[in-house]
Amino acid sequence: MARYFDVHPANPQPRSLAQVAAILEDGGLVAYPTDSGFALGCRLGTRDALDRIRTIRGLDDRHHFTLVCSEFSQLGAYVQMGNREFRAIKACTPGPYTFILPATREAPKAMLHPKKKTVGVRVPDHVTARALLDVLGVPLQSSTLILPGTDEPMTDGWTIADSLAHEVDAVLDSGDVGLLATTIVDLSGDEIEILRYGAGDPSPFEE
Repeated sequence: MARYFDVHPANPQPRSLAQVAAILEDGGLVAYPTDSGFALGCRLGTRDALDRIRTIRGLDDRHHFTLVCSEFSQLGAYVQMGNREFRAIKACTPGPYTFILPATREAPKAMLHPKKKTVGVRVPDHVTARALLDVLGVPLQSSTLILPGTDEPMTDGWTIADSLAHEVDAVLDSGDVGLLATTIVDLSGDEIEILRYGAGDPSPFEE
């Protein structure tokens, strides 16, 4: 049964964050709020929890998982960025964007696109999400919580706790979740490609 943690949106309680981080450290799977709907997250390098995300979302092995980081400075350890990519991402970070880039050796292999060897990265503009990341100390392996047969992310913590009570280990809720999924921008090729239009303004990446 999933544990439910209700925290303050501006000052999330440290004790609750520590309890959620402990669940993640033990290999657990958590639903947590972001600026673009709820997301499913597990600790960096936790492969079994990634498989649980695939099952919940009905994903195949071509899905781009995302490394969710607390600061822009963390991204360079996991993805390769030239000057173009560095400037583009920094200008939109933090924010409701996911950027697809070639992975470095530090990125978990289980997350990578099997052919392209790319991975998503993002820094959410959300107090609770970043506070959890700060307590955890490492990025989250993550995917937006969009259930099979739907197009929008889940946005209500109580509904998630009820409907996924036996699929996730905890629900972290601060009541201030974004309503639209991230805008996904593929920066891995010669041409910039927008893979999904969402909460982030796409205009900086459209010619």
